[in-house]
Amino acid sequence: MDFAVDIVNMYKHLCEDKKEYVLSKQLLRSGTSIGANLVEAQNGISHRDFVAKIYIALKECAETGYWLKLLYRTDYLTKSEYDDINDKCQELNKIFNSITKNSGHKN
Repeated sequence: MDFAVDIVNMYKHLCEDKKEYVLSKQLLRSGTSIGANLVEAQNGISHRDFVAKIYIALKECAETGYWLKLLYRTDYLTKSEYDDINDKCQELNKIFNSITKNSGHKN
């Protein structure tokens, strides 16, 4: 939930302060989807359902990383802003990768 809150706050900052509305909307969608998929995974009806939702969260995490990098490279995010949120995104990525590798299922 904390990551999603950070994403929502970044979205508000990008819209209000930077007047950026297109890329930030993509970031908002993918960044908040990560937590939603995690909640769905935790309430999955089977182990297979759990793993499928974790894979979706992993994909959304990768997409979020892409939007963050694009916003940084187009000067909408400072290096400090980018590094802070991207570090959190990469940590989530590592966690989801670990879960999927230890799930007994192949990619």
